[in-house]
Amino acid sequence: MQIDLLLLKRMLLAIVVFMGITLPSQGQIPLTIDKAMEIAQENSPSLRRSYMNLERYKQNLIAQKASLKSRFSLNLNPLDYNKNRRFDNRLSQWYTNETLNSSGTFQIEQPILWTDGTISLINKFGWQDNNSILEGNKTSDRAFSNDLYLQLTQPIFTYNKRKMELKQIEYDYENADISYALQRLNTEKSITDQFYAVYMAQSNLEISREELINAQQSYDIIKNKVEADLAAKDELFQAELNLATARSSVDESLENAKDKLKQTLGMRLDEDILVFAEVDIKPIQVDLEQAITHGLGSRLELRQREIESKELEFEMIKTKALNEFKGDISLSFGLMGDNRHLNKMFNNPTQNPRVSISFTVPIFDWGEKRARIKAQKVAQQINELEFHEEKVDIELNIRQVWRSLENLRTQIKIAEQNVQNAQLTYDLNQTRYREGDITGMEMSQFQTQLSNKKITYTQALINYRIELLNLKILSLYDFDKNIPIVPMKDIIDKK
Repeated sequence: MQIDLLLLKRMLLAIVVFMGITLPSQGQIPLTIDKAMEIAQENSPSLRRSYMNLERYKQNLIAQKASLKSRFSLNLNPLDYNKNRRFDNRLSQWYTNETLNSSGTFQIEQPILWTDGTISLINKFGWQDNNSILEGNKTSDRAFSNDLYLQLTQPIFTYNKRKMELKQIEYDYENADISYALQRLNTEKSITDQFYAVYMAQSNLEISREELINAQQSYDIIKNKVEADLAAKDELFQAELNLATARSSVDESLENAKDKLKQTLGMRLDEDILVFAEVDIKPIQVDLEQAITHGLGSRLELRQREIESKELEFEMIKTKALNEFKGDISLSFGLMGDNRHLNKMFNNPTQNPRVSISFTVPIFDWGEKRARIKAQKVAQQINELEFHEEKVDIELNIRQVWRSLENLRTQIKIAEQNVQNAQLTYDLNQTRYREGDITGMEMSQFQTQLSNKKITYTQALINYRIELLNLKILSLYDFDKNIPIVPMKDIIDKK
């Protein structure tokens, strides 16, 4: 009867532990690594910030392209009244002038991207009532007027500012797109690290609960022996201490790991989660040369360096344009008519052609332009050096992670064998403990050894998965699925 009760207690305790580990309690949110990434896409502060920055540059690009289309404008001046005393230089006499007019200007302006010029169609329409009094003599005029002309303005001997601005914004948008892609990869790495930290804490909790079951079993065994005068009471005291130690380790550090993961995912801290992961992975073969080649050909940071190089070229063009010789050409041709009657304004029109050419000629700048050009050349050389260092760092990091993966494959095999050995040792000594051949202190050491080997094995599997993710980020190639990740051509094709 006593044996049946002991067996029943063990079964009930095992069921409670199993249910507590495998089933989420009421209110708990079950999480897998894929589900965690989906939540991060919607709620992660860093990802949202990076996406909003991408959206900002996207709208800037849309606005810049819209500015290259025809612009229509209408300026109205419904009422303008003025009466003042003026001096006529031609007649050396003072006169009084009173003016009442109303006017409006309609304009169509079309920027020319390839030449940085602007062609405009302008129409000015107005009506005025003008009165002047000179030495008691009053003159007046009431008339409609309309000035319609086509105008071309074109800068010469200088760089195309409008085309450069468009290209600059396109580079900014592409750079923001790359930054968003990199942020997604970094967020995936951060979430993976924290996800498995929670999983590891849960695994430690499960192992602690297993220790609790084993400690309870050992305590029951020694208690029965003491009651039957088959063991000393100090063995019972040691068993009680082992049981208390096992209970104290339950739930330790798990909640802190959960809170950190919830913060990264953008979840409320008062929400409770339970993570599920499959860490029983099979190590795979990774081709080092393929990883290096794909990394050097696809890494987004290298494209960012290329963009920075293009932007430095733009800065050099602007620097060389300081105090430069440049000019402007303005051409316009149109018709102007005026008459007291609206329908007769163009009965006798006047042509009004206009040509204007102007130049800006620098003379001496005390060496400012030459010094700024040298400084810009140094900036370009620094960028080239950093580009080369970036490529070396990429290859170096890929090699290091690859070596780590190879080492972890060996460690996983060793850790797996250690768990099997520790389990066999524990089972063997459990029998010896029942027979009284070893003490509770020695049994506790075997239990601790088994727990540590299980933790080491689980940690080795997690480390391998994290390093495989690191290699995916470094090479932009998923060797687990054998597919490329965010290839460079995809970003370029979207532009």
